[in-house]
Amino acid sequence: MAAVENVCCPCEFSGSRRLNKSVAVPEETALAPAIVPDVNSRTVAKAAAGPAYIVLAGISFSHFLNDTMQSLIASVYPILKDNYALDFAQIGLITLAFQFTASLLQPVVGHFTDKKAQPFSLAIGMSSTFFGLLLLSVARQYTVILIAAALVGLGSAVFHPESARIARLASGGRFGFAQSVFQLGGSFGTSMGPVLAALIVVPFGQPSIAWFSTIAFLAIIILWRIGQWYKPQITTRKAAPVDPHPEAPSQRRVMVALAVLVALLFSKQLYVSSLSSYYIFYLIDRFGVSTQAAQIYLFIFLAANAIGAFLGGPLGDRFGRKIVIWFSILGALPFTLALPYAGLHAGAVLTMCIGLIISSTTSSIIVFAQELVPHRFGMISGVFFGVAFGIGGLGAAVLGKVADHTGIAFVYQVCSFLPAIGLLAVFLPKMPRAGR
Repeated sequence: MAAVENVCCPCEFSGSRRLNKSVAVPEETALAPAIVPDVNSRTVAKAAAGPAYIVLAGISFSHFLNDTMQSLIASVYPILKDNYALDFAQIGLITLAFQFTASLLQPVVGHFTDKKAQPFSLAIGMSSTFFGLLLLSVARQYTVILIAAALVGLGSAVFHPESARIARLASGGRFGFAQSVFQLGGSFGTSMGPVLAALIVVPFGQPSIAWFSTIAFLAIIILWRIGQWYKPQITTRKAAPVDPHPEAPSQRRVMVALAVLVALLFSKQLYVSSLSSYYIFYLIDRFGVSTQAAQIYLFIFLAANAIGAFLGGPLGDRFGRKIVIWFSILGALPFTLALPYAGLHAGAVLTMCIGLIISSTTSSIIVFAQELVPHRFGMISGVFFGVAFGIGGLGAAVLGKVADHTGIAFVYQVCSFLPAIGLLAVFLPKMPRAGR
């Protein structure tokens, strides 16, 4: 035992001499370092602001490269359809093979990295995309095309959960903004696929897809460098239990809210998938435009989608995520209902409005879910990114089958009602002020 003499409280000294006496303290307690949680958290955050924003830019650019390669697959559908006489159902199965791989594995990857972070898994996962593109460029059989698409999906499964965690780590506390910057890279990457396909793949054919493996190689180098930054940030200590906020929703309401957020993501992603997978065919069938012209119209929608994804996060930080979710889902409904009846140029304006509004919900949905289940960021990111990919793939396959039997125009008439699912947002709980 160690004795500590004359322990007193200066503010109460004159009022109570009983405090001025020896106190017996265990020796291990006297020698142990004092633990003061989070005293310097703001100082550390400020000190790390510069490097964190550099990392945030790097992970966003990597997302841009990753999704550029992913969107390339959908953009070359017309070439694959003509070369191998595929129907819409087979086109949908390619999307399913590509996206279902990511859907199945992303929650698993997220759960695993929550327990044990893997700083270099991003670079390793990108190598799957690298080989998938090379295989797709030389594929001559439908089965090989499916395998190549699945390999690209596998790379995405590894990339998204851990990269979303890195984006949050580099946020400096501005979680919505960080998620929007991260989403911005992916959305612009998605929009670049049709343009690059029109400029490179259409003129030079399927073998030119191999050229895009250089993008994957560049992404591997960047992600390896980010892994070197990320490795020292990893702590092996178990996080101390956090007392729930007194205004936090109950466990039952959390589960209901997660189900609602998945449903909202369903309505958003299925509609976006219907445009990204079949809008080119819709324009060719209805208006008789060329493949290259149709890809430019698709680029307009996807570019608007990218801008909306960036704006949604900061708006959620400012006004609350629930408000942004309400606006972005239901706000697109009048435009989606009008699209099947619009002309070519009016349709381009409508798709631009739809992309701006409907994509602004993605960041708010993901951050809302992360705040509902703190300390499980990898798993939650994997589940929601995985659901997005899975819904897109499954929806594309179903819509392709419907289009074969009823026509592509009927598909867009049905899909125009999807944003009405946004009414389920009424069941989302009110979050504590700090986690709006």
